[in-house]
Amino acid sequence: MTPVPSELLHALKSGDSFLITSHIKPDGDAIGSMAALGHILVRLGKNFSLFNESGLPEKFTWLEIPGIINKRPPEGDFDWIIVLDSGNADRPGKYISDLMNRKPCINIDHHPGNTSFGRINWVDPEYPAVGEMIALIAEELGLELTGPIAESIYLAVVSDTGFFSFGNTTPGVLELSATLIRNGLDVRNLNPLITNQWSRARIQLYGLALQKAEFIDEIGVGLMCITRNMLKKTGTGPEDSEGLVNMLLKVHGVRVAVIMREDEPGRVKLSLRSAGDDDVRVIAADLNGGGHKNASGAVVEASMREAREMIIGSCRRHLG
Repeated sequence: MTPVPSELLHALKSGDSFLITSHIKPDGDAIGSMAALGHILVRLGKNFSLFNESGLPEKFTWLEIPGIINKRPPEGDFDWIIVLDSGNADRPGKYISDLMNRKPCINIDHHPGNTSFGRINWVDPEYPAVGEMIALIAEELGLELTGPIAESIYLAVVSDTGFFSFGNTTPGVLELSATLIRNGLDVRNLNPLITNQWSRARIQLYGLALQKAEFIDEIGVGLMCITRNMLKKTGTGPEDSEGLVNMLLKVHGVRVAVIMREDEPGRVKLSLRSAGDDDVRVIAADLNGGGHKNASGAVVEASMREAREMIIGSCRRHLG
């Protein structure tokens, strides 16, 4: 794993004002990393703003965040834009694209295929979570991993390792978590805040989807569809489908789990998960998607039926 670049540390020490952002529809790693880096800048006495086009998801409102996460780029001048957990310059969304063209960027990410769009790039897919990279920054700056920084980093690393159950779990991320606990992190009270965020409507959505689960035994694929009608019937949104794909992996014989979610007519979001050596990145790449070896995704402009044929075809090519 690559260490924190010296030029990145210099930029944080010498700069006065920063804008911190991450990919739209942020997950726990994106939000946790943003919050942790914000707390670091607070301790350094820096000026900064937080931005995410999607805002702060409701399920993370318990997290102590150093400021408001703006849904539009805040006004003002910034020495640096720090982009977290984003494989390319488009991932933070359309509202910040112009600003990113005018201001120097620091790109901190762990996605394979990152386009190195920053003036300073620290990209290393060996790290299971960007949150671990933020922890290393704090340590290099001589800051103790305690309090809100520790909670934010813990959220980030457990989100992207599935509470240390995914294949990307490393000795380093386990040692980091042990350090956080030794420093006083209260996992007994923190874990329920992270995991127990489901609504009753989500349970109803899961029920509808599970009833129509499909299994293609000869290639070890489990597949579920979430239609716009299902979302409307249960009063749920796209975010309520998160985590459903992992339930398919619990079925004996399933090598690759796929969720197809109809976000708009003719537009389908695909989420793919695997365990062990099966690489879903290559499957997603067939559909112009990407991600990690055991967790990838894609968006296709197609009907649900067409998207099903496309993803099954890709699975057959790579798993048969």
